[in-house]
Amino acid sequence: MRPARAVLPPFLVPLFLLIAPPANAQSVREASALKIDTPVRVDGALDEEAWAKAPALSDFVQFEPDRGVPATVRTVVRVLYDDRAVYFGFECFDPEQDRIAASLSKRDSDLREDDSVAVCLDTHADRRSAYFFMTNLLGTQYDGRISDNGLTTDNTWDGAWRSAARRNETGWTAELAVELACLKYNPGRGRTWGLGLGRVFPRRLESNFWQGLVESPYRVSQFGRLTGLDLEKASKALQVVPHVVGRLDDWRDAGAEAGLDARYAFSQTVSGDLTLNPDFATVEADQEQINLTRFALSLPEKRNFFLEGSEIYRQRIQLFYSRRIGDIYGGAKVYGKAGGFEFSGLSAQTKPNEETGLGSANFSVIRLKTDVLEDSSIGFLAANRLAGGRNSGTAGIDTSLNFTNAFRFTGQLAVSYGEATTSNIAFFLRPTIDTATFHFHVRYTQIGEFFGDNGNAVGFVRDDNRRELDSALSKTFWVKRGPLERFEYDSNYNIYWGMNGSLRSWQIDQGLELDFRNKMAVEIEHTEEYKLFEEEFRNRQTELTLGYNTREWQSARVSYAFGRNFGLDFDLVEGSVNHKLTRDLSLEYGLTRLIFDPDPEEESTWIHSLRATHHFTPDLFLKLYGQVNSAIDKTSVQLLFVYRFQPPFGLVQLAYQRGSTVFGVAGERADTLFMKFAWMF
Repeated sequence: MRPARAVLPPFLVPLFLLIAPPANAQSVREASALKIDTPVRVDGALDEEAWAKAPALSDFVQFEPDRGVPATVRTVVRVLYDDRAVYFGFECFDPEQDRIAASLSKRDSDLREDDSVAVCLDTHADRRSAYFFMTNLLGTQYDGRISDNGLTTDNTWDGAWRSAARRNETGWTAELAVELACLKYNPGRGRTWGLGLGRVFPRRLESNFWQGLVESPYRVSQFGRLTGLDLEKASKALQVVPHVVGRLDDWRDAGAEAGLDARYAFSQTVSGDLTLNPDFATVEADQEQINLTRFALSLPEKRNFFLEGSEIYRQRIQLFYSRRIGDIYGGAKVYGKAGGFEFSGLSAQTKPNEETGLGSANFSVIRLKTDVLEDSSIGFLAANRLAGGRNSGTAGIDTSLNFTNAFRFTGQLAVSYGEATTSNIAFFLRPTIDTATFHFHVRYTQIGEFFGDNGNAVGFVRDDNRRELDSALSKTFWVKRGPLERFEYDSNYNIYWGMNGSLRSWQIDQGLELDFRNKMAVEIEHTEEYKLFEEEFRNRQTELTLGYNTREWQSARVSYAFGRNFGLDFDLVEGSVNHKLTRDLSLEYGLTRLIFDPDPEEESTWIHSLRATHHFTPDLFLKLYGQVNSAIDKTSVQLLFVYRFQPPFGLVQLAYQRGSTVFGVAGERADTLFMKFAWMF
């Protein structure tokens, strides 16, 4: 992903604060839901009598391209509920039914690349956090959580809900049924939830929202309200998912392990999770990538135990990084929100690692946030590793303050502890202006010389010993006529010094993105930087990217970059293609070619990645993933068959693996066969 951009010197900050757009003075939209006695059949057809009786919600407003203007296509939504679920029915009118984009069938794909509809539920009515649910014409599910009034979105949360959709003579319809048991809320009569409803219309680069004019689709404080809900406590308090995993190596050595995951709802707002001998063997491989910096890459977490509720731990100075934790014997978590406080705790005991020689260690994390003002928060986080009788870790406070719908301030103060006892303080301050088409921030960060020495036991500190100043500016322009539809300019200026005052780095980024009405897209980027390591380096990179149909999933993209990197000239070619071979079979291919001149250590690289997925149903699919990295002589293949008979947790998995799935590790080209069976009750 391209780094954040924008360049303005700090002395211009007061000017931008003065011209920051004021909060939108608009009335909050209200909706009501019809309570029913008989559950709705979720088949995508709004043909039950209850749908006709429910109040209709319409008059959607454009977020883009013509912000604040009524949507160019009509959308009507109705809401029903009973003691088990909340139901949403969408009527999506479309004058060109044959052009409806419906390509994504993998759960948690980014459905904004398809024609899709979305529901956001602020079940605490706190104007800060929410759940979101999206689906498309194929009934694909994309869900997650929003926190800090839209500052953080996380799609790793998986809820229990159903979805289906159908094409008809006027467009398409969709039904969503969200189980109350997967939500945290306060039971009672006459309850009010925050409500956001959206529709994505990609072929016109259009997104529309029922709640009216918003600065961001995820700005919870600008949601409408769903009123008059008479809610009972969800009946299912305990959820247990035992599993068995069998493994066969090189067709000779066989073994089997059993494990358990359990969740218990202490109340409708507080729950606990327990895992024993969890299965981390069949997670998806880390994709190889080019790293032109001298700093470590942060890799995404893919293990279910750590994914659930992970958004609460996210911070700019990353005090907790779950990839520091290896395979574990077991772990426990608790999460809840009550009385204006949100809290979470996690503890896990790792297994000894024979490859690294590290013994068993305990990792513990505690997180507490409290609501302040109307839609802001202050938080505390502490993370600790206990290994060999020694403690090391991090602790700190952070805040997200929303002064208007456009002006936000975030900040953090932290300390690391362990062997290093000096210069172990870190903090940052960051005022931001964000609107639908404009972003500006200035940030000052200070990280002590030895902060990362301790902090990287539990967190991710890419580099310490710095006093850093960063500013960013981006602006999007929509063009009403001609071949050009949208263009965006962004820039970034970053400079940092060592704690002794010596200049260590400066970097300037400039970028321009152009979207044309004929589905072509062009990106131009240029970077100039100075770096001081064992000697001074002047790096530069210029990149041109051409794309086709990039506003939808089915797309193609190719880029060429050239420049100089730490004393070596380089050429970098990258390409990717996403294509639906049939309605159920999708193909993704990526290519990276890096050439250094001179190339004294044979660092020039070929990277190929290929992913093919065939969905027999949304919960029955076959996936093939292969990748090659010539720099480390790595070739790996994964073949995965999945049947989710109790989505999202009860399943059968069959997996074949050849080579290493670990990022940057070649591994032995051995054959391994996995089988996993998990049952939810």
